[in-house]
Amino acid sequence: MRFVSSLAINLAPRTRAFSSSSARHSHLVVINAGSSSLKYSLFGLKPDGVGAAVFTGLVELSTANSRHGRIVHKALTSSKKEEIEMPLDTHRRALETVVDKFFGSDLSSIKAVGHRVVHGGEAFSRASLVDDRVIDAIKQNTKLAPLHNPGNLLGIEVATEVFGPCPQVVVFDTAFHATVPPKAYTYGLPMKLYEDFGVRRYGFHGTSHQYVAKKAAVLLGKAVEECNLITCHLGNGSSIAAIRNGQCIDTSMGMTPLEGLVMGTRCGDVDPALHAFLCKELDMTIQEVNTMLNKKSGLLGICGESDIRAIQDRVRIGNDQAASLALDVFAHRVRKYVGAYALELGGDIDALIFTAGIGENSASIRERVCHDLGFLGIEINGAKNAASTMGSGPVEIQADNAKTKVMVVNTDEERSIAEQTYEITLKQLYALAN
Repeated sequence: MRFVSSLAINLAPRTRAFSSSSARHSHLVVINAGSSSLKYSLFGLKPDGVGAAVFTGLVELSTANSRHGRIVHKALTSSKKEEIEMPLDTHRRALETVVDKFFGSDLSSIKAVGHRVVHGGEAFSRASLVDDRVIDAIKQNTKLAPLHNPGNLLGIEVATEVFGPCPQVVVFDTAFHATVPPKAYTYGLPMKLYEDFGVRRYGFHGTSHQYVAKKAAVLLGKAVEECNLITCHLGNGSSIAAIRNGQCIDTSMGMTPLEGLVMGTRCGDVDPALHAFLCKELDMTIQEVNTMLNKKSGLLGICGESDIRAIQDRVRIGNDQAASLALDVFAHRVRKYVGAYALELGGDIDALIFTAGIGENSASIRERVCHDLGFLGIEINGAKNAASTMGSGPVEIQADNAKTKVMVVNTDEERSIAEQTYEITLKQLYALAN
């Protein structure tokens, strides 16, 4: 499948569709295709940008253990979720089913499609219109993200077949971290590994870090280019970024999402010699070690549970030492990175930001992370912290006399992808139409 390589060619068939009156009936689709799943969102468009989300959903594909896949669909006007179980063995069938059931037969209102792509390598520092060059680059970076990029490519291919000639945009998890300097991304390895194979730190969750940084800047009343921030994306996958003058200067994840913080099932930072030790002592293959570090470690490895809510429940119920240790280890690793990044920012921190599932919902984790950080100007107000949960942000939770703002900011990666897609494909046309 070949893609047109010109934005003008891509948009030409659609230009007649844009007018101030038709904007209310135009939409933009966001797709996040994983190896065995497909997330989708539909956003309305306004003359001045992206409107509210109309609906969102997740498709879990059929597996060898389950003939039926599952669709979980939620219209934003309803508090209820619709669940459907049926055979869904391919991304193509998944998207076609979703479109048939929820989009309707007339797809003329779909003006653009935005995609999340995990790894853009060094080739991309911003969102890009899909063309042959972009597709080739994503394929080349598959060796750096073998679990993610192939699914992302499938999502683009299927969307092309389903939605036709409307322009498509890819937004890379790695793009926001393109400003990280060599001193921070270079590993202490022979440089030939970097030159020949691209072995270096890249960082991930960039779309989320960038989105919450912009939201925090609004709350601070400053341009994001004037802000120094530490953003903590804490979820089942977790990472931290140091942001100086709106640009990322360091981040905790590395060449893969395994490096950095202790996560739900990922180990985070470990001694690199551990691989050789496990292969020798337990007669494990490299692939088996890799699977263990990615899928069976982290919180799950420490206490047998990857969901931090369940771990916190175990601690509250009784004297569960393994669960308590898991929380201590998780918070300790976050604190280490916060301290390191405060140093990189010279102590000049406008705000420490918590986001994602744990960051937005767990007051106790925020309290653990911020405990005794007064020397960095970081102190939280207990009542404000306890009152802040997902959906209530962005809010400030620092103590009244604290030097550094502490914020809870809700991330919305799908909206960020939608907004970047709009900027690249539609903004100019809407301006001309109005």
